[in-house]
Amino acid sequence: MKAIDSHIHFSTERGYLVKDPAVIDAMEKYYRMKVVFKSDEEMAQDFINMDIKAVLMPIDCETNTGWPTAGNDYASSMVKRFPDAFIGSFAACDPWKGQKAVDEVDRAVRQLGMIGVKFQQAVQAFFPDDRRFYPIYEKCVELKIPVLFHVGTTGAGAGMPGGGGFRLQYTKPMPHIDNVAADFPDLTIICAHPAWPWQEEMIAILLHKPNVFNDLSGWSPKYFSDSLKREIGGRLQDKMFYGSDYPEIQPQRWLNDFEALEYSPQVMDKVLMQNIIRVLNLKV
Repeated sequence: MKAIDSHIHFSTERGYLVKDPAVIDAMEKYYRMKVVFKSDEEMAQDFINMDIKAVLMPIDCETNTGWPTAGNDYASSMVKRFPDAFIGSFAACDPWKGQKAVDEVDRAVRQLGMIGVKFQQAVQAFFPDDRRFYPIYEKCVELKIPVLFHVGTTGAGAGMPGGGGFRLQYTKPMPHIDNVAADFPDLTIICAHPAWPWQEEMIAILLHKPNVFNDLSGWSPKYFSDSLKREIGGRLQDKMFYGSDYPEIQPQRWLNDFEALEYSPQVMDKVLMQNIIRVLNLKV
């Protein structure tokens, strides 16, 4: 195993988050790729062929978008059926479902063996520090699992009139992520993606809050800001994870572009594997 991809989505028709053809079209233009649905077996083989194990990130945004979720049982079954491809899965959680959301997190972890909870605030339309959603984080602390928040811009709705109705205000790191990290010091928080255009805010939170980490998915490393590149090799080398955002960005492309940045072997090992193993307590 040459790396652990900490952030992938489904390339299967059942699992693919976006159900609106107009939004799919916009994402294809934004990422300069074509959505091609694969079978469960074909998706798993993508990672087996690359000698990479991946962490699945399903999303439930049904309340805000009306898109049906594939469900946590499906994500869990992928991990169980294809252990050579997938090392674990976060649970999809629609925060607007109230106690039902809390109960689903509990079920996903205790019964399905899921290892965290995934949010995408732009498509779910919520601020992480809205106290109505704090019972979900309290449950995560109880279960000793991390939460993952989307930070920075998003490909969902990019280029569409009005951005497809999705608002970037929900994915701004400051003050929302900072508030949750301060209110829940025992909660491990992973922020997904370089937080452009608020990269400096994200760096400040990472330096200030020991319980906050960053996966680097969704961007090719060649487009990382100079400050982010510097921190990856310096003060924040223990808080960064490799992630691709597959299928929008191919894992091997991300790895090739990261290798071109010429970090030390120690930094490469931390970012590509050791940090995520430690933070998620993965059994490798």
